Amino acid sequence: MAANIPGQQLPAGLYFIATPIGAARDITLRALDILRTADVIAAEDTRSLRHLMDIHGIALGDRPLLSYHDHNGERVRPRILSALAEGRSVAYASEAGTPLVADPGYQLGAAAIAAGHVVTAAPGPSAVLAALTVSGLPSDRFLFAGFAPNAGGQRRRWLEEIGGIPATLILYESPKRINALLRDMESVFGTERRIAVCRELTKKFEEVTRGSIAEVVAAFDGRVVKGEIVVLVDRARGVAAAEADIEVALREALTCQSVKDAAASVAELTGAPKREVYQLALKLAGGN
Repeated sequence: MAANIPGQQLPAGLYFIATPIGAARDITLRALDILRTADVIAAEDTRSLRHLMDIHGIALGDRPLLSYHDHNGERVRPRILSALAEGRSVAYASEAGTPLVADPGYQLGAAAIAAGHVVTAAPGPSAVLAALTVSGLPSDRFLFAGFAPNAGGQRRRWLEEIGGIPATLILYESPKRINALLRDMESVFGTERRIAVCRELTKKFEEVTRGSIAEVVAAFDGRVVKGEIVVLVDRARGVAAAEADIEVALREALTCQSVKDAAASVAELTGAPKREVYQLALKLAGGN
């Protein structure tokens, strides 16, 4: 769908809007245009969205403003779908960040798609991507794992399940549980794996703590912290993948990279010796 032009009527459809995670000026111009012209506006938190609209001088006027979240979705979703069926444009914003990323919106989007309506996004702020950008950890492959389980035993089993995934792990955590999570990471992952704890991103008291798990555990020991927290964990190192897995990764990498670059990226990804990966890459590429 083409970007809407300021002052023109917004075409019918469902528009997911990313909203600031801290600094109000982080919202995009297109998101503001959509909020200014949509026929219907829905939000996870209507008070937060009204405040954001006030900051940017956007009047609600006589347009409907619907509260839509996980607890009232079954009741409110039909109303939004009816508006779409009538050919109206509907903007939806979660409280902060990008809808559907640990925020409501999935069922609404799926229902709108199933009904044949246009569904599009005005991309923008995301705590996941902001944290990955400043973490100093590899960004070539990452997994957003959401929130860790609350209970200690379940949390440790969950960490064991995702710990071997060859990607940077990204998860959210509550300030009340961050110390317990870090201690469990130390127990499950060991002391040397690199992590980053990002707190209050884009806000006044933004803080990023980087280091080994042992160093970050020590940095947070005894601290009482507040705010939104994103935790990132480097992929496991030193455990080489099976040769068959390395070959699959190399074949994929060689479709868009040189032999040297493909070997380097796959060695980094799998933990296999660089020389062995390079020799296999030469063989697959038809070298000597």
